[in-house]
Amino acid sequence: MALEFAGIEYDKVWDPEVVAGELSAYEWLHLHHEDFTGQFSKFYLTFAGSPWLTDMVRLNNRTARTLGLDSVADLKKTVARGIRQYVDDGGFLFAMCTATETLEIALAAEGVDVAAQYSDGTPMDPNASERLQWHRSFAFQGARLELSPAIASFSDIDGHQVNYPTRRQSLGAFKLFNFSAKIDPVPTMLVQCHRDVLPDFYGLTTSFNRDRLKPGVTVLADEPGAPWVKYVHGEYGKGTWTFLGGHDPEDPQHQIGDPPTDLSLYPNSPGYRLILNNVLFPAAKKRELKT
Repeated sequence: MALEFAGIEYDKVWDPEVVAGELSAYEWLHLHHEDFTGQFSKFYLTFAGSPWLTDMVRLNNRTARTLGLDSVADLKKTVARGIRQYVDDGGFLFAMCTATETLEIALAAEGVDVAAQYSDGTPMDPNASERLQWHRSFAFQGARLELSPAIASFSDIDGHQVNYPTRRQSLGAFKLFNFSAKIDPVPTMLVQCHRDVLPDFYGLTTSFNRDRLKPGVTVLADEPGAPWVKYVHGEYGKGTWTFLGGHDPEDPQHQIGDPPTDLSLYPNSPGYRLILNNVLFPAAKKRELKT
C-alpha cells in the first residue's frame, strides 16, 4: 500500500521465484505477514473452514509438491534460506509483523521440526527450543518457542505476545533514536520522520524483547521503560536487514477481515514514513572515495 501510494513500481515475488534464485535481480525485498515456519500463521485451528485459509493451505501444499519438497514447512525453510543468501550477496531486506520472527525461527531451525502436526504431518520436536542454531539467523537468539498449535504466537521474541491472552501487553508509544548522519548514515536515514514519538500498533509479532537481540544489533526505536524494542537493523554479509514490529501503523488493532487502510486519509502517517524510508536504501550504498 505504501509503495502504491508513493507511486513506486514494484514486483510481487513468490516462493518458486525465491527458490529459483530470482531475488538476485532485485535490490530491495519487503516481507510482511509471511509465516516462514509453515504453520499458516497458526490460524489453522482457529479459522478452520474459512475460504481464505483453505485457499492458502491448498496453494502452499501445491507449491511444495511442485518444487519436490515434502511439506509446507520444508518449503518455507527453503525460501528463508534463499532470502538469507540474497542478503548475504548484498540485498536489502525490510520485514514487518510475522515475517520478522518466523524468518529467524526458520533460519535457526535447520534440521529441527518447529511446525505443528497439521502443517507437516509430524509433531513439533518437544526439544526444538534447545536445538535451534541461532548463528544462522540475523537478529535474534535464545528464543523459546510456543509449542501449542492453538495459540497464534510463535516464541518469546515478541514482547507483547499478541495472541496469548494471559500475557498480552497493552499498546504504548515508541520513540525513534537519533543518529549522526556522518557516522551512521543508514540508521539516520531509517529514522527520518516528522515525529520522534509514534503510537504503537499490534501485529502477530508486535515487538522484539531486548534480551533476545544478538550483540551488535542496532536499535532504531523502542518504548521507553519497556523490555522490548520496535525497530531494529543490522548487516549480514554484503547486505543489510531491517525489522519493524506490527502490522499496520494506521490500524493499531488490525483484525482478520478488516478492510485495507486508505492511505489517502493518512498522507502524513509517521509509521508509513518509516516503511518508505527503507525504500531509499540503495541511495545509501557506500561509494569509494578519492584519495
